[in-house]
Amino acid sequence: MSLTVVGSVAFDALETPFGKREKVLGGAATHFGLSASFFTEVNAVGVVGGDFTDAEWEVFKRHQINTDDIEVVPDGKTFFWQGRYDYDMNTAHTLDTQLNVFETFDPKLSENSKNAEFLFLANILPMLQQDVREQCPNAKFVAMDTMNFWISSMKDAVIETIKVVDCIIINDAEARQLTEEPSIYKAARKIMEYGLKAVVIKRGEYGATLFTKDGYFVAPAYPLESVFDPTGAGDTFAGGFMGYLAAQNEINDETMRRAMIYGSVMASFNVEKFGTERVDALDYPEINQRFKDFKRMTHFDDIAFEMVSSAA
Repeated sequence: MSLTVVGSVAFDALETPFGKREKVLGGAATHFGLSASFFTEVNAVGVVGGDFTDAEWEVFKRHQINTDDIEVVPDGKTFFWQGRYDYDMNTAHTLDTQLNVFETFDPKLSENSKNAEFLFLANILPMLQQDVREQCPNAKFVAMDTMNFWISSMKDAVIETIKVVDCIIINDAEARQLTEEPSIYKAARKIMEYGLKAVVIKRGEYGATLFTKDGYFVAPAYPLESVFDPTGAGDTFAGGFMGYLAAQNEINDETMRRAMIYGSVMASFNVEKFGTERVDALDYPEINQRFKDFKRMTHFDDIAFEMVSSAA
């Protein structure tokens, strides 16, 4: 099945304790699309400027991502973000943001993108997310992202968008802000009341948590000695999650649990190098091995309580 993502395609300038890059390919639709492309066909919808070169297009081409709906504004500049991370890699310090052509982004979906069975609404204006959702009435499963800025400035619009999707993928701070609940468990249950099938809360180095109507599942983060660049890790997680679901015949708690692990697998690769460098060079044996690693890390056998008592 095919999957459409609508969001930003960008250039990033990054600085972390492990190095620096002046200009790398980034953006939510980019990170999501590369990750999801390992599992299913991906249509990317976005906008770039005339400064977007053949080298950047080649990244999409290598992963067979359909870029027909990425609009090019020849005399414009591509969205640019500059950030710095200190040793607390969970916190990004924004040094510069230039929206450029992204400021007037008006998603234009071809029939191919509209007819995709799966849809991901990356972090864009909530009203645009609603508009895209309306253009894809037959989507089998729709997920969305948002951010603290939209929640603080147009919370009602964010909530209205949540009501027309099946799943939301946000971080723990955003979940608390949205619901005004200090507990992510209470926050998730409150968000579920908007009619969602699933709520996924990202928790950075602590992994991610899945909430469904009848289930609860925690996926740990992969233990890495060095995290070079966490930019785009959340979108890469969402790409693995949605990409895996798009490759399944049925969506239920079991497939969503496996999707959580694949999301964590893909995000763990993303942070090992700057920008898209690591995921762009990824291969299937590496993905399968890391999935097996996750399985080993999280597996334990049943132990009868009597045995524990007698041993004591």
